[in-house]
Amino acid sequence: MSERLIVGITGGSGAIYGVRLLHRALESYDEVYACVSHAASIVLRQELDREFDPENPSAEALLGRSPSNLTLLTPKDFMSPPASGSFRHSGMIIAPCSMGTAGRIANGVSDDLISRAADVCLKERSPLVLIIRESPLSLVHLKNLTALTEAGAIVMPAAPGFYFRPKTIDEMVDSVVVRALQVIGRVDPSAKEWGKH
Repeated sequence: MSERLIVGITGGSGAIYGVRLLHRALESYDEVYACVSHAASIVLRQELDREFDPENPSAEALLGRSPSNLTLLTPKDFMSPPASGSFRHSGMIIAPCSMGTAGRIANGVSDDLISRAADVCLKERSPLVLIIRESPLSLVHLKNLTALTEAGAIVMPAAPGFYFRPKTIDEMVDSVVVRALQVIGRVDPSAKEWGKH
């Protein structure tokens, strides 16, 4: 069976995490299914100067290239494969995951494809990683993140490692992205390990 990964990019600040995740995932997965929310398209414009239309998604607009193993999905496409538990895959990573998205997933509110695919991961006991980028966290946020953890999700703050002395923003972002991929079972040989840098 082909190794598949689902990626969600939502409207939290840190669009670069989603873009870098796609670049890294496309190197090692046979198939990557990705969905960019409407709010994320606004953040992509503000933070990365990328014009991306979630209703007419273009890999060229998002990544600067069109990989053959990438399938871009629209936010309300509930008929796409990731919306069903019968779709087999290696897991899902949402990067960045807004607190609004985290709250909807924690409370079973599947109002778009990203929250639906995440809900499917929880019910099917498939790996689900949420890369959150919010500070400070309110009690509401903490309760939702606790509920998600109790339901089986893995909550990963977008907290880069500094022990390997990153020199660029991409290196800092990649330390989070590569770690997220490692958590769901994809080990990157270039990943820095403690004591081996």
